[in-house]
Amino acid sequence: MRNVIMYAFRLTIGKMIEMSFLDNYKRVVIKIGSSTLTHAETGSLNFSKMERLVRSICDYRNSGMDVCLVSSGAIAVGRDVIGIKERPSDISIKQACAAVGQGRLMMTYQKLFSEYNQNSGQVLMTKNTIVNPVSRRNVMNTFEELFDLNVVPIVNENDTVSTYEMQFGDNDTLSAIVTSITKADLLILLSDIDGLYSDDPHDNPDAKLIREVDTLDRKILGMAKSSTGSDVGTGGMATKLTAAKIATYSGADMIIANGGNMGILYDIMNDRYTGTLFHRAKDAEFVLADYIQREMAPTSTGGQ
Repeated sequence: MRNVIMYAFRLTIGKMIEMSFLDNYKRVVIKIGSSTLTHAETGSLNFSKMERLVRSICDYRNSGMDVCLVSSGAIAVGRDVIGIKERPSDISIKQACAAVGQGRLMMTYQKLFSEYNQNSGQVLMTKNTIVNPVSRRNVMNTFEELFDLNVVPIVNENDTVSTYEMQFGDNDTLSAIVTSITKADLLILLSDIDGLYSDDPHDNPDAKLIREVDTLDRKILGMAKSSTGSDVGTGGMATKLTAAKIATYSGADMIIANGGNMGILYDIMNDRYTGTLFHRAKDAEFVLADYIQREMAPTSTGGQ
């Protein structure tokens, strides 16, 4: 009898936590990186992780939330299909890999989403999409229509046509921009690290995980590490803090969590996750297009 009572109690508490999550967040953007989507040994897609990611997103959708997925992986998948072992530095090779990989990546996503009777659609963007006011309004309208039609938008930088001047450079920043223009409540960055640390945990075993960030002050921004340990990804901690600035100033919370275990999305819904929560700090003077033109200098890193 006691076990039955305890089970009922845990079930009730779990439902209360889930309802609290749903009360706080109605529209969520989830970003997943290339290194999380692929097998480290081969660079090939990790179908098991992708299936669990898609299932989690469909559960979010079934609970009543709008969900947008910002997915890296086009160049990494293209490399694998073509047979290029090392990460290319030449932009024309990256564009060719993206052309091959983007179709393969979307085909895989749409097949997985269809298993759960969920429609998905592709949205490819460049920096000019946001800087140009007409293009920005068009893409905002497209997102709203997709959400109204119960479609999960799958976003990536348009690496096939992006040039040196038109690149976002990383999908951490792109996901924050998508969060801003869609007026999402929450951005979840799924990475290969548990969150923001006081120092690089790969080099310093005494580095401490920072659970919550209320203000992006100089101390927090100084913790950024621009490097990435992955051969397929481009985003380090510096890009994640840039994303935090864009997302929180636009009025959204942001979470950095480890995507190694795709059960993390359920943990986040139930408030039992390991990660870093950046609290929203809406800035009425923050203008996204102005920020991009002022702060996002052209970069040659390119693609995902």
